[in-house]
Amino acid sequence: MTDDRSPAPPLLRVVRGEPDDTELAALAAVVAGLASAASTAGNGDQRPVRRSRWGDPAARMRPLPRPGEGAWRYSHLPGT
Repeated sequence: MTDDRSPAPPLLRVVRGEPDDTELAALAAVVAGLASAASTAGNGDQRPVRRSRWGDPAARMRPLPRPGEGAWRYSHLPGT
């Protein structure tokens, strides 16, 4: 059985210079990443998903409240 399909045109074309295999692989990875990001971005009208402040990873980076007057206020909700 023969394959009647013609080969696909190349995705990238080197116009100038002689890149090695590593440079071509890096370029292909960047182009694929940009294409993937563009396809998942949709129409651009969507707002980013708002995260709950309880699940915000930035809260883990804050120092713990120090004991003292009013410390209880800052221990109940991350980021306040």
